[in-house]
Amino acid sequence: MQQSSGSIYTFQFGLVCLSSFLFSASFNMLIPELPAYLTSMGGAEYKGFIIALFTLTAGISRPFSGKLTDTIGRVPVMAVGSLVCFLCGFLYPMLTTVAGFLFLRLIHGFSTGFKPTATAAYVADLVPVNRWGEAMGVHGVCFSTGLAIGPAIGSLITDHFDINILFYCSSLFALLSIVILANMKETLPNKERFRFSHLKINRKDIIEWRVIPSVIIIFMTYISYGAILTVISDWSKALGTSNKGMFFMVFTLTSLLIRFVAGKASDNYGRPVILKFSLVLLAASTLWIALADTSFMLMSASALYGVATGMLSPTATAWTVDLSDPHHRGKAMATMYIALEAGIGLGALLAGWLFIDDLAMIPVTFYACTGITLIALVYLQFIYKPAGLKQGQLIK
Repeated sequence: MQQSSGSIYTFQFGLVCLSSFLFSASFNMLIPELPAYLTSMGGAEYKGFIIALFTLTAGISRPFSGKLTDTIGRVPVMAVGSLVCFLCGFLYPMLTTVAGFLFLRLIHGFSTGFKPTATAAYVADLVPVNRWGEAMGVHGVCFSTGLAIGPAIGSLITDHFDINILFYCSSLFALLSIVILANMKETLPNKERFRFSHLKINRKDIIEWRVIPSVIIIFMTYISYGAILTVISDWSKALGTSNKGMFFMVFTLTSLLIRFVAGKASDNYGRPVILKFSLVLLAASTLWIALADTSFMLMSASALYGVATGMLSPTATAWTVDLSDPHHRGKAMATMYIALEAGIGLGALLAGWLFIDDLAMIPVTFYACTGITLIALVYLQFIYKPAGLKQGQLIK
């Protein structure tokens, strides 16, 4: 049964945060180097698929990971996600054609289809109901630290070693994540042994309809992230930034700073209030990216983007938990991540379609992202209507 009071800072919470840090660093250290790697193989026109294929299988796997999280347990599903990252790191150097690379991106996506879904449910199980926002913020700090350090490490490795060393380092981080998971206690009561029948999915297993309001916001706001993942390395280089991972480091570091207070603020003042403010900042940051004409301007836009996403991510995740049925928490998290991956995938495809080595189209891409973010703000301000929820808990 969900506890209603107590500290969030337990040994198990520390383990899941450390595992998430290693996992996020594992797959994200590849991101800044993959566009150039694909181009070197003759696949420049497929840059939009680097993220889109990854998010496609992540989205497809969400209903399965959500159902398995609610049946066989949180820890086994987290382990599957880390295992996929571990294996893919060893396969990238072996499949050196464009087709082989794109196939691996498709497979690699299963990692984020499984690990974050089960992790979010695990964190919600561990912490007091009235501190969900705070816990999601602290966990997000650890996950985002991996996102920040990963690209910088990736660029540093490829500056001094062959890119295959980068792939092997990615595998090592994933392996360490798995080792930590082996020491974590399961939080799902009455878990079942895995059966192949668990992989049978019907319509009721795909979407948790109670969380649709948060899903709409998440989908529209993560379109900009998909665009950033696809073109920001080229934009950084064009504006004179030597380390292509620097944009990711700056926005993630500012995201870390705000996450310590954003989640807790949403516990105290309500999720919609914090979300509205973060949407205004997000729209301003993507507009600033579009207008940037120097490296300094781009880094300042990155810092603002980090503040916006640092507020938005833990608040939206906690809001999803608020809206969900406790018995279908895995499905709720899966629904949220389906929206997240769909947003990232659409943003990547949009950016890849608009930008095919034409720098003049990058501002247009981010003007479009700004408009989509403002639509999300309009929805939250004028269309969304609360239905029977007190902040931080579910009215049954």
